[in-house]
Amino acid sequence: MTVKEVVQAYAEALGKGDVPTAFSFFSPGVQWYQPGANQFSGIKHGADEIGKMLGGMMAATKGTFVLTPGGNLMVNGNIVIMPVRFSGTIEDRNINMTGVDLFEVSEGKITGVRLFSDDQEAEDAFWGK
Repeated sequence: MTVKEVVQAYAEALGKGDVPTAFSFFSPGVQWYQPGANQFSGIKHGADEIGKMLGGMMAATKGTFVLTPGGNLMVNGNIVIMPVRFSGTIEDRNINMTGVDLFEVSEGKITGVRLFSDDQEAEDAFWGK
């Protein structure tokens, strides 16, 4: 698979709710860099920590958190950029925002994920501490 195909397959599986297949594209040492200053921010090491974070996001939003690709994947060497849109609701707070996810791919596996949000302050306020 090309680096683009790896990220495409990951996104398609995640979009179908097939978390085991999506996470099968992570290398054992994958690092996920969640931006900001909120309860989910920081570096997550490995699929288990990433899974706990995503599970926490789903719990906080009572299942309303949705992330969808927002444009074409862009490739530069082993780096793939995916424009995204994400939305969700926590009590009286709503988010509907764009951003980009940057994936590093090596030997057919995702080794790093860095997220960039359009308005980090608003995202931090949404997720809370």
